[in-house]
Amino acid sequence: MSATTAADPLPAADPVGLADVLAARRQIRPHLAPTAFRAYPALTETVGADVWVKHENHNPTGAFKVRGGVNLVAQLSAAERDRGLITASTGNHGQSIAYAARLFGVCATICVPEGANPAKVAAIRALGAAIVVYGRDFDEARERCEELARRDGLRYVHSGNEPDLIAGVGTATLEMLEEDPGLDAIVVPVGGGSGAAGACVVAKAVRPGIAVIGVQSAAAPAAQRSWRAGALLEDRMQLPQQIMRRHLDDFVLVSEDDLRAATTRMIAATSNLIEPAGAAALAGAIAVRDRLAGMRVALIASGGNISLDQLRALLGG
Repeated sequence: MSATTAADPLPAADPVGLADVLAARRQIRPHLAPTAFRAYPALTETVGADVWVKHENHNPTGAFKVRGGVNLVAQLSAAERDRGLITASTGNHGQSIAYAARLFGVCATICVPEGANPAKVAAIRALGAAIVVYGRDFDEARERCEELARRDGLRYVHSGNEPDLIAGVGTATLEMLEEDPGLDAIVVPVGGGSGAAGACVVAKAVRPGIAVIGVQSAAAPAAQRSWRAGALLEDRMQLPQQIMRRHLDDFVLVSEDDLRAATTRMIAATSNLIEPAGAAALAGAIAVRDRLAGMRVALIASGGNISLDQLRALLGG
């Protein structure tokens, strides 16, 4: 489909609101501590703004998605828990569901494509979930996942079209704004869009003037293309797209070289392991640094699950 596709109509209201995020915080607080929110002078110098980093890489699974997983599984009915869960993932989402399932004593199956990050697959398996390896890419793994859900009567967890996932990950932005109500901008990495959607829900409800900027790799721009077209193209993240279309202020693409450079900068400046997707916020902030000049800016470090091979390649380069 082309970018000239007619815009899809937006629903009258967002599928997730601030009340949902506040409820999610009550669900996850017994299980997940707030993550660190820290200033880094080296990043401030790089971006030309007062830069703070929200360390979602400090979560138990090393990524922000666990917030959504815990919120969703905590609210399942007894019948759904008895049936068990199934989802498709290339890594971090699968870990979040596996972690939450283990926390609440629920059986989980994670479908991953061939070639998925071995470290993330090993982490999912270590959390006790069953692994199904199927297909060349995420879409093929997802289709197999949906077949198994129908066949075995499992509770299928979509990686993005779940209001409880979006509400859960929105708690990260809630924590930031409670700690620093004076933020001017939030820059958030985008894969499927649940993280950016959660940030939008909270930021625009608490302080509408905050700029929320999404960042995605130019090598995999599905969400950005749909956002700009105002219609779903090849990606299937309907709920995150609805929220981002209504509230996201900008959505920038960055090159793979920019992501690698940002990852190196983040690791050096923060003394934390950051995966390339988690460094996208810094790459995006650098790309729009003129717009952010002099602002108080939050970068969401969405994950730190970089493999040893990725780290060796990064440092070797």
